[in-house]
Amino acid sequence: MPRLSLVVPVYNVQGYLAECLESVLGQDYQDFEIVAVDDRSPDGSGALLDEYAARDDRIRVIHLMENVGLGRARNAALESARGDYVLFLDSDDTLAPGALGAIAERLTAAGDPDVLIYDYVRTYWDGEIRPNQRAALLAEAGPGVFSLAERPQLLNLLQIVCNKAYRRDFIAREGLTFPPGYYEDALWTFRSLITAERIAVLDRVCLLYRQRREGGNILATVSRKHFDIFEQYRRVFEFLDTRADAEQWRAPLFRKMVDHYLAILERPGRLPRDARAEFFHRAAADYRARMPAGFRKPAGSRGKKYALLERDAYAGLVGAKAVVKLRAKATGYARTTLGRTRRTALSLDYRHQLRLPLDENLALFSAYGGSGVSCNPAAIDAELARRAPHIRRVWAVRPDAVDKVPEGVEVVRTGSREYWAALARATYLVNNVNFPDAVVRRPGQVHVQTHHGTPLKTMGLDRRQYPASAGIDFAALLRRSDRWNYSLVANHFSSAVWQRAYPCSYTSLTTGYPRNDVLLTSTAEDVREARRELGLGEGVTAFLYIPTRREYQRGFEPRLDLAKLAGRLGPDAVLLVRPHPDERPARWPAEWRSEDRIIDVSGHRAVERLYLAADCLITDYSSAMFDYANLDRPIVVHADDWETYSVVRGTYFDVRTEGPGAVATTEEELAEVLCSGAWRGERAARARDRFRRRFCDFDDGRAAERVVRHIFLGEDLGDLPPVVPLDERTPAPPPEPSRDASALISTHTSQR
Repeated sequence: MPRLSLVVPVYNVQGYLAECLESVLGQDYQDFEIVAVDDRSPDGSGALLDEYAARDDRIRVIHLMENVGLGRARNAALESARGDYVLFLDSDDTLAPGALGAIAERLTAAGDPDVLIYDYVRTYWDGEIRPNQRAALLAEAGPGVFSLAERPQLLNLLQIVCNKAYRRDFIAREGLTFPPGYYEDALWTFRSLITAERIAVLDRVCLLYRQRREGGNILATVSRKHFDIFEQYRRVFEFLDTRADAEQWRAPLFRKMVDHYLAILERPGRLPRDARAEFFHRAAADYRARMPAGFRKPAGSRGKKYALLERDAYAGLVGAKAVVKLRAKATGYARTTLGRTRRTALSLDYRHQLRLPLDENLALFSAYGGSGVSCNPAAIDAELARRAPHIRRVWAVRPDAVDKVPEGVEVVRTGSREYWAALARATYLVNNVNFPDAVVRRPGQVHVQTHHGTPLKTMGLDRRQYPASAGIDFAALLRRSDRWNYSLVANHFSSAVWQRAYPCSYTSLTTGYPRNDVLLTSTAEDVREARRELGLGEGVTAFLYIPTRREYQRGFEPRLDLAKLAGRLGPDAVLLVRPHPDERPARWPAEWRSEDRIIDVSGHRAVERLYLAADCLITDYSSAMFDYANLDRPIVVHADDWETYSVVRGTYFDVRTEGPGAVATTEEELAEVLCSGAWRGERAARARDRFRRRFCDFDDGRAAERVVRHIFLGEDLGDLPPVVPLDERTPAPPPEPSRDASALISTHTSQR
């Protein structure tokens, strides 16, 4: 049997789960097991648990058939735990290095106490770390073990179970279980501390207690579920009623109860506005029913709030809060004035438009900062035209890009009066980046963030530790992200990244990327037409080269001698070249312009059409690889500056070992891969298959339909088409050369 059992309940934490598990598996101390409970998580957390369990037999996974909540999920794990001690670790928290070894050592030194309490720090999304304000209570001076009666001040510690180790036979002896509902830790914590005969402390930070900006924390959730606190304290006091020796704890727990109730009432963002009075009256009833004889209220303003509860004087509490607000308003006048100055960035007309009703049949689209009609927004636009023609579709486009807009598309120029009016009045705002900082999300508006790729490079808050993030205002980034109602997801991997990189209150929709629908629905004739548009004849092998930008260099610096590479590939191969939009040169090198086997496709408005036309994708770290993989066609990675790129920008995995096909780290290696036929060999195909199974989760050709039917037409998610399994999908067929292209290239190479 292991010495320690770590109980890890899991729900909707795929962005944090790997870090949690790695913090345990990477400990120096190894005598433990992890009992993880998938509480019917709607994201990819359950699958991730299974992946870890397949690699490490110390992990056991329990998949619940229905979502039961944190407390009951822990109970399910307790039934399977085998260790001498049980530790609870929430799946978005982590252990500090060396924590398990220190805990095990202290348990042995203390002679196996019933409960061991250790220290924690709060870690915040913005990098701040705050120590436990009551850490002094964990000083190890005095007896090595003791009862709560000997150190009653321990009741003032935070009421959580994740900073304690519990002897398993003590749990069984006392029949400890978690009740359902919010605030489930209260009953367990008070009951275990009061009944424990032998308690020990460890004055060391073992737990990194994550404070997420959005989600995962009931304290930041507006809900009537906060009324669960009344039921939890009913259980606490019923427990006290069963014990003859519990009278000494009645007054301390009464004070804990009142402070807890007041905390819920006082903190914004917990109770719905129309539930505050009801909550207060419930709290007042508990106050009068449970107030111990001779109880003395605390001094000062705190005592006044106790008195208001005792009298059930909700009007008095509201009046006191109003006075506080007036004082804050007076003292904060300068700050308010500054805020008004900043808001002058909104035009007077925009402010006027914000007061007018929303147009329920208006949708405003934008892509890549107004560069044109493209990407996921364009695919949604097209589907919306088919399914909801009554909705007026308008595109926000930069003045210098208006001439690139297809005929028939309604346009407003970014920055114009019409643009700001559309931002104010449209019910639907669809973008693959973000609208300006000055935009406010009105009640009733629906902001759809489609994103524009699966991230290999770090995004959002994950960029903070890397040099390429210099100058980014992350607070402003999060304010923009706070406007999202929906975030579209192409795969479980992206969902986990977005959850952590943009910790906001949007809903993730596992629809797939609408722009990739065409890769699954196109026919052989569509492929031929895409090639004809580019002038590609039969028997020509088309290599689509899409490099990404480098933050560590200025402007476009070719990483390949394309003229030389085209010469080595021979007359039956063509290079379609599409640099990153931010690095496209104003004028191409002369040797490229004179080479008819190098085609500039920078201005092609639909990269998806280029994917259809290409036999193979050559890229470095562009998200194009994730989209192109849906076609199940060869991909070659040219990673010549990986060490620099990964250090400067940061990446989520090593594309050299986890990429979608053959890998070259020099220009010569790339030429050899292409000329030898290795780009389409068995080894490359195996890598591509692994990559597709990891990243092509939801792109099955019906993503745009799901988005339109759910967001614009209001259909329930359960009524939408289920995602077609990967092995049952039929990608667009590959080009049909008249003879084997790899043989042609090899022949030309040998002739040279």
